[in-house]
Amino acid sequence: MTTAPRAAAATEVTPDELMTVNAARALAGARTCFVGIGLPSTAANLSRRTDNPDLVLVYESGTLGSKPTRLPLSIGDGELADTADAVVSVPEIFNYWLQAGRIDVGFLGAAQTDRYANINTTVVDRGPGRPEGRLPGAGGAPEIAANCGRVLMVLRHSTRNFVEKLDFTTTVGHGSGPGDRERLGLRGRGPTAVITDLGILRPDPETAELVLTEVHPGVTTDRVRAATGWELRVADRVTATAPPTEAEITALRTLKNAGRSAA
Repeated sequence: MTTAPRAAAATEVTPDELMTVNAARALAGARTCFVGIGLPSTAANLSRRTDNPDLVLVYESGTLGSKPTRLPLSIGDGELADTADAVVSVPEIFNYWLQAGRIDVGFLGAAQTDRYANINTTVVDRGPGRPEGRLPGAGGAPEIAANCGRVLMVLRHSTRNFVEKLDFTTTVGHGSGPGDRERLGLRGRGPTAVITDLGILRPDPETAELVLTEVHPGVTTDRVRAATGWELRVADRVTATAPPTEAEITALRTLKNAGRSAA
């Protein structure tokens, strides 16, 4: 008789862990993933240890099939090269693998996103009399969002991050609505899910506008609306995400602890 996975105790699971576990689950069935550093890297490495052990991780520094034993500190972390199936040049990563449409999923973070899942990672307005807040910049995100088969996004949910209008458009998600990606000649489907510490948003098939489709245990739709900088649409039927299992939480915490030791 098969025993169902045991759920972790709800009181022991943090909102960030809920977000990361659900982001990892979103990679089930994917073959190749172009991984952004930070939250996307955590989720992708967790997916390899849980739902998708055959997932091939690709980092823009030129590593193919990395199997890090801990969370990498950056895309230039030697752990990625040491555990990779192959290390190639950055031009090859972009010209041959990414721009040719050979990557299933791109996994990105964001400082800001809007109702059409466009991304800002360049600069934010800090208010009157204050200088602009400079961010890490584009990196490979515009090419990832343009050329991967689909894109997943992961970020914390607040009105600071989910905004009516981006302070700067670094990466096009769905532009200003249906047809924009095709008009711009973007190959992939664009963002198909935005996973946050409150729930999951997906683009409406007709309008491309993000719609709340799932909430994490204990989260209400009103709470998600209050944390969104525009009038968020909510699906007719909003479901709750499945609680993390003990195995998922253990794997995640092991990864994070190993990463802290390396840092």
